[in-house]
Amino acid sequence: MIQFNQRLQILRQHHEELLRRKNEPLSWGNGIYEKYKYPILTAEHTPLEWRYDLSEADNPYLMQRIMMNAVFNAGAIKLDGRYLLVCRVEGADRKSFFAVAESPNGIDHFRFWNEPVTMPDTLVPATNVYDMRLTAHEDGWIYGVFCAERKDEQHPLDMSAATAAAAIARTKDLVHWERLNDLQSRSQQRNVVLHPEFVGGKYAFYTRPQDGFIDTGSGGGIGWGLVEDITHAAICEEIIINPRHYHTIQEVKNGEGPHPLKTPQGWLHLAHGVRGTADGLRYVLYLYMTALDDPTCVIAQPGGYFLVPEGREYVGDVMNVAFCNGWILDDDGRVLIYYATADTRLHVAVSSVERLVDYCFNTPPDGLTTAASVENIKRLVRKNRETLGNTATLGGA
Repeated sequence: MIQFNQRLQILRQHHEELLRRKNEPLSWGNGIYEKYKYPILTAEHTPLEWRYDLSEADNPYLMQRIMMNAVFNAGAIKLDGRYLLVCRVEGADRKSFFAVAESPNGIDHFRFWNEPVTMPDTLVPATNVYDMRLTAHEDGWIYGVFCAERKDEQHPLDMSAATAAAAIARTKDLVHWERLNDLQSRSQQRNVVLHPEFVGGKYAFYTRPQDGFIDTGSGGGIGWGLVEDITHAAICEEIIINPRHYHTIQEVKNGEGPHPLKTPQGWLHLAHGVRGTADGLRYVLYLYMTALDDPTCVIAQPGGYFLVPEGREYVGDVMNVAFCNGWILDDDGRVLIYYATADTRLHVAVSSVERLVDYCFNTPPDGLTTAASVENIKRLVRKNRETLGNTATLGGA
């Protein structure tokens, strides 16, 4: 039997090798972004001190006392030259919590800070919290908007009945957090995001109104609402700016990802869309753009998805899911997209503002019918024939 100290040394060596592993861009892709070979954060990246009692007297078999299940759905920010992710970490007990991971380059060598985030609670404590969106607002605060899940007391015998609210907290350093009141609106809210600038002197929120904890019901898509006082945030009037559509990637529901990036051509948005399949719900990512002078006015939206799970990304706790609530725009125009797959692990994809804006404005929108999709393809074929001078093609007229 391996002795305690020897096994601990092997554990530490294995963990350090994982944290120091260099990531590699995949050699082939779609030209819009580059994915990387390895996930940047998994349950195995969490500190050993979170999982093991390292006292030989109390834990002679060196067993995990607190097991971690997944690391995913992270808010992202670059602060004082550091690439920081506020990750959703899920324990084996199904409870999620927030923890900050830091990288010197945004691609690899991520390490968690020593302890998880201590998030103050409200008068009505949440059972679970997750999926924080970070916004460095022009008022000088960094805001975290996240989902607070509570038992639905109107259905006491249904152990799956829950309610969702948009919780709000703010900080200057990601260490000390001030908890504000939950966002108040007419419906349950998930996937709520704070716009980084004042709009007409008010705080602006992207919302996702829904009738229930899971089902959107009458909720029409990505909403928009203005708030006078962020410490007592209440949306009285909510409009839909990016609606759901039948037989599209956002048929069942859609929601804003991280806060939009400001570009010279407009606000660049990353969102998720959900459709039903014979194998359950499929979550994909898509882009759209809104006008600089009116963030509610969509000026470009490519048809179809932008990013989906591929290969091993498809497999995990919740299959067929890609989700993103954090990205970073670097000083040189590089965009780091932190996406999770299968509610299990976290990855990075790298692009640039120029490429993403080009993709938005020069990819045809969804025509909403098969005939329109075919015409888009034929139009591209004709253009390529003209460009290449009618060189030979395979089959057809």
